[in-house]
Amino acid sequence: MAEVSLNGLTKTYGATRALDAVSFTVPDGAFVVLLGPTGAGKTTTLRLIAGLEPADSGSITIAGRNVSRESPAERDVAMVFQQYSLYPHLTVRDNLAFPLKSPILRVPAAEITRKVNEVAEVLRITHKLDNKATQLSGGEMQRVSIGRALVRSPAIYLMDEPLSSLDAKLRSDLRVELKRIQADLGATLLYVTHDQIEAMTMATHVGVLDQGRLVQFGTPREVYENPVSATVAARLGIPRINLLPATLFGQAPDRAATIGLRPEHIATDAGSPATVRRVEHLGDQTRLHLTCQGHEIITLTDPHTTLTPGATLGIRPHNPLWFDASGARLA
Repeated sequence: MAEVSLNGLTKTYGATRALDAVSFTVPDGAFVVLLGPTGAGKTTTLRLIAGLEPADSGSITIAGRNVSRESPAERDVAMVFQQYSLYPHLTVRDNLAFPLKSPILRVPAAEITRKVNEVAEVLRITHKLDNKATQLSGGEMQRVSIGRALVRSPAIYLMDEPLSSLDAKLRSDLRVELKRIQADLGATLLYVTHDQIEAMTMATHVGVLDQGRLVQFGTPREVYENPVSATVAARLGIPRINLLPATLFGQAPDRAATIGLRPEHIATDAGSPATVRRVEHLGDQTRLHLTCQGHEIITLTDPHTTLTPGATLGIRPHNPLWFDASGARLA
């Protein structure tokens, strides 16, 4: 595995700037997640690293080597797409072996067999090796798709929303599996998603992209607790952060236009009057949907609360975040 660095990477499509001078480093052995809305530049970043498209400017280094002008085959990367991209007429064994049969790699047959068996065991699909791809479930097909990348042992794995087409239970199971596999292999992995749960649970580092710009890069905890802007604050956290007028609960710092309150940072023992609109019982937690002076707010409460819609209570901020009129965080 290897460290991968992007330096001032820029890419335009006509009048649209998909990436705007993006720079960050994927440390050796790290699991980095790129998070952002549709059109933020996440997939473009992967395609440029893979060499599927050229950058307009900037450079990409892998293991200290500038690969900006190298072909995809020369870059030693493996990419997993959202769709499974399996050969339906081949068995799981042959699908896994296919990348190793490239004449460029010249991998001996015995080594191919060893690697296929090793990856199948890691992915827990050994019992499916002789099945055709068409005989697999969606989760099994995605494991094989990931396995086709794993057999290569590249410098970096690039994954473009590989779990997004799966149902919630499979997605949850494969999140755990993928993190286990990455940790066991010590793999360097750059992963694109819209799903902030994936970012919080799997990543060692999170990069938040917005309109082609990298707006923050750090550990999931750093980005969650110390967002540099309201945009970043809204990217992580379920339920989403409450962004409200700065003076809703009284005096605000100079230049503050918005107060940001995570649901867990709203006390419900006293303060401004609020009305309960809806109560969501989720087992381990209960969410209260409130209205306060015409503003909708979501907070957390005792899982065994007896509050019902129409009830009133007092709320007050605890550890708020403050943002100016442009959305930038105030110190």
